[in-house]
Amino acid sequence: MSTNCALAIAIQAGVPILTWGPPGVGKTTSITMLADGLALPLEVVLASIREPSDFSGLPVIGEEGVRMEPPAWAHRLARAGKGVLFLDEISTAPPAVQSALLRVVLDRVVGDLALPNRVTVVASANPPEQAVGGWDLSAPLANRFCHLFWSLDTQGWVDGMIGGWSISDLPHLPSSWENSIREKEMLVAAFVRHRPHLLLQVPKDEGQAGKAWPSPRSWSMTARLLAAAESVLANEDVVATLTAGCIGEGACLEFLAWCRDLDLPDPEDILANPTYFRLPDRGDQAFAILVSVIAAAVGRLTEERWSAAWRVLAQASEHGKRDIAAVAAKRLAAARKPELSLPLKEVQEFAPLLQKGGLM
Repeated sequence: MSTNCALAIAIQAGVPILTWGPPGVGKTTSITMLADGLALPLEVVLASIREPSDFSGLPVIGEEGVRMEPPAWAHRLARAGKGVLFLDEISTAPPAVQSALLRVVLDRVVGDLALPNRVTVVASANPPEQAVGGWDLSAPLANRFCHLFWSLDTQGWVDGMIGGWSISDLPHLPSSWENSIREKEMLVAAFVRHRPHLLLQVPKDEGQAGKAWPSPRSWSMTARLLAAAESVLANEDVVATLTAGCIGEGACLEFLAWCRDLDLPDPEDILANPTYFRLPDRGDQAFAILVSVIAAAVGRLTEERWSAAWRVLAQASEHGKRDIAAVAAKRLAAARKPELSLPLKEVQEFAPLLQKGGLM
């Protein structure tokens, strides 16, 4: 099931997830099996019966003053160094509890205790109309999650009833998966530059504000998940599920269609042969190519790749793309290593900009 694959990727990428679905479809059971399949400790906290102090901490007077003491489940996760914090029934948690969850979800901080980076927050919710005493999620809390919608797979349920329940073939992220995050951030930035109105779209309707929508935060989560999905060769359905879960279906459709239409060349091919490369006339395509080349060069910066990247930027400037190249030039100059000298001929076009920014 693509939802399980998307969940496994997001958990390992450390992106908070909120699974939506009617009661009884197996959200809790699936998340428990996923944690077991990924060898991660699981702490289940029923958000609807908790008080704000269960997440913000209880005040305890000590020698150094008052500290906010977290509950036992937070200490267990901290000792384990990794795990899944599963917040069940979050849509029935009252607004005061939702407010207390803001820092837990975003920063992984419970009381005065910072949870390890390898602890991922997963929550589940029933639609408000199907929850007893349910509330719409507040916009600030909703925007901290990647929203995944649970669909009932009849054949999968039948097979599970007959042969037993299990989750197999889970994707496992390689240790180097984070290396491509910067490249995906550049891709996202190129799209938002082309569609600036999609950087932030807070829904006016309270129900929609409690779901996925574009914001600087959710675009950053999108880039992280795109890198994670690519590292395990996830299929298009999984990529679309994760992207829509962060920025909503409308923005997701525009972004993925734009990506397919870009037809970007391999930045490594450009760095290997910078003299023969010519940028396309289309502005958003040219910008996306340049930022991907700079991201690739910075990711493994050697003297040869440093020089090749500057040659690409100089050629872009010579062929009428000076403004676009200047943005990429600032990024490249900022990544300069002490042993690398600026190629004066190629840098000449950008010298005033770099001097103004203190980069040369």
